[in-house]
Amino acid sequence: MILSLLLTLLLSVPDTTEVLTGSVVTAFRPPDKIIPAQALQGEQLQRLNALSVADAIRYFSGVQIKDYGGIGGLKTINVRSMGTQHVGVFYDGIQLGNAQNGQIDLGKYSLENMESVTLYNGQKGTAVQSAKDYASASAVYLRSRTPVFQGGRRTNFKATLAGGSFGTVNPSVLWEQRLGERVSNSFNAEYLYTTGRYKFSYRKKDGYDTTAVRQNGDVRALRIEEGLHGRIPDGSWKMKLYFYDSERGYPGAFVREEPGKFRHEDRQWDTDFFAQGSLYKEWGDWHLNASFKYAYDYLHYLSDPRLDVSTMYVDNHYRQQEAYASLAQEYKINGWWDVDLAADYQFNTLDADLVNFVYPSRHTVLTALSTSLRWEKLKLQGSVLHTFVADRAREAGAAAESRHHWTPTAVLQLIPFRDKNFTIRAFYKRIFRMPTLNDLYYTFIGNKYLKPEFTTQYDVGATWEKSWTKGFLRNIDCTFDAYYNEVENKIIAMPASNQFQWTMVNLGLVQIRGIDAAAGTQLALGPVSANVRITYTFQKAQDFTDPSSPWYGGQIPYIPWHSGSVITGIDWKGWHLNYSFIYTGERYEAVANIPENHAQPWYTSDLSLSRAFALGAHQLKGTLEVNNIFNQQYEVVQCYPMPGTNFRLILSWIL
Repeated sequence: MILSLLLTLLLSVPDTTEVLTGSVVTAFRPPDKIIPAQALQGEQLQRLNALSVADAIRYFSGVQIKDYGGIGGLKTINVRSMGTQHVGVFYDGIQLGNAQNGQIDLGKYSLENMESVTLYNGQKGTAVQSAKDYASASAVYLRSRTPVFQGGRRTNFKATLAGGSFGTVNPSVLWEQRLGERVSNSFNAEYLYTTGRYKFSYRKKDGYDTTAVRQNGDVRALRIEEGLHGRIPDGSWKMKLYFYDSERGYPGAFVREEPGKFRHEDRQWDTDFFAQGSLYKEWGDWHLNASFKYAYDYLHYLSDPRLDVSTMYVDNHYRQQEAYASLAQEYKINGWWDVDLAADYQFNTLDADLVNFVYPSRHTVLTALSTSLRWEKLKLQGSVLHTFVADRAREAGAAAESRHHWTPTAVLQLIPFRDKNFTIRAFYKRIFRMPTLNDLYYTFIGNKYLKPEFTTQYDVGATWEKSWTKGFLRNIDCTFDAYYNEVENKIIAMPASNQFQWTMVNLGLVQIRGIDAAAGTQLALGPVSANVRITYTFQKAQDFTDPSSPWYGGQIPYIPWHSGSVITGIDWKGWHLNYSFIYTGERYEAVANIPENHAQPWYTSDLSLSRAFALGAHQLKGTLEVNNIFNQQYEVVQCYPMPGTNFRLILSWIL
């Protein structure tokens, strides 16, 4: 089976002729989707005051972004409090991998070449998808720009120069070329430099009150993407090459020694490369999607006590390789019933210059069988996923035992009334994740006897949407979801013989009860049009790990009870004004829910103004952004201060 998968290399995705409109969509219901989604796409995505994918995802309900400060800080996503490793991140239909620690740094992925960012809770639920699409508790789909040529054009070209606070310089170029009637090429390159230095205020209880400058937050990063897009009769194909190279400082926690010595000299170098492709083809009622990927990731981390006396000496190099192939098929039995079968194979290796390192490798085979039933007012989907994982190590007996599990999903969508604009939905999903290679094999810390984490999700929700062709109110949509999640055998780090040696153990049980709500509208009054979207999340995420603990049943760290966002856009005679607001309520910064660990709410307000001007056959677009306009001093992660008011000016020349 593996050989047949590898022989079908060439992966793909949507039709190259699709044009996305500028809008924010939540809980949209295309014909082949049962589970709704939250999405930012087109012009609305570009108008956000967002540099990376992480900045954009903050506006989704039920999401927490851990941001370790500034442009250079690590940025990871947590959906409905189930943990970063339970979120699958897919780029152009294929999952981004990190077998070493399971975390995807979303700060590495720019919005410059991004067409849409979509979040699914549960799973995507569309036809002809890989087994990987079934294998996460929730999933983020990043879709890069697809070339569109209008009016007989053969070339699209855009050069952009952005700059702003903290010494930021960010040039990029996008070149799209039609190579034939059915083939087009896309090339995108971007460079980012910033000093990462910004002022912040810090007040210590019963101590000092000071203003300092964030140090060691500089970033130098180069991203290059090359893509080929093609159409074939009743199908399409796509190839992509991706390269990312960066050097950055990690500013670290600022509460170090006395005021004036908030220094942290850790450095990190990253080189990431992947090549992937896909092929989609229809033969009557039988549809096929084949895909492949090869990825190589290099990471060099340096911490030198000669530069920072509070750290230990670390100079480690890590190299990951991944080979992946997938074959997904769908057969339409009739107009209301189809069956899907997908099989994926993935091979990972990890090399590191650690003492007594076991050099692990991992074979993963996933097989998913699903079926969908669709009637006028009722849609049902059921799937079962089988996962087999086998680890190998150079040293005999060092590898964890092989594991295999069956995990089911069931989804329902109902239109209860004559008004088809109102739908009710529900889903159940059970999924697991294997411990990462770091969890199992990291020297002095890893534990090869760890059990997998299991998550169980229950969700009930409703959507109502209405559109009008005339009048002031053009569209309104509302969504509401109530959910209950459990995370079993949660993997946590515990100190071993001393504070410098920790080990990974299965201890955790977390129960999450939550509500996600969103509402949006589009308005039109003469030459003025506007859109508004509001999201709200309530979460009670409790730790039931140890009944004897005084913190039993407490809110888990960094999960606020209340959070929300607002996005407002106004268009008038070519001018575009955008305002965005994010609110994160009170929370605790440690397991102990005590006053010393209590964190106050924070919010930010961002504003942008843009306008495009015609220059003959060309176009010049200018955008001015003001971020954190009220100069809020806040921390997403304790002791990692975020920037105050800052500016960015973007100029784009479009051919």
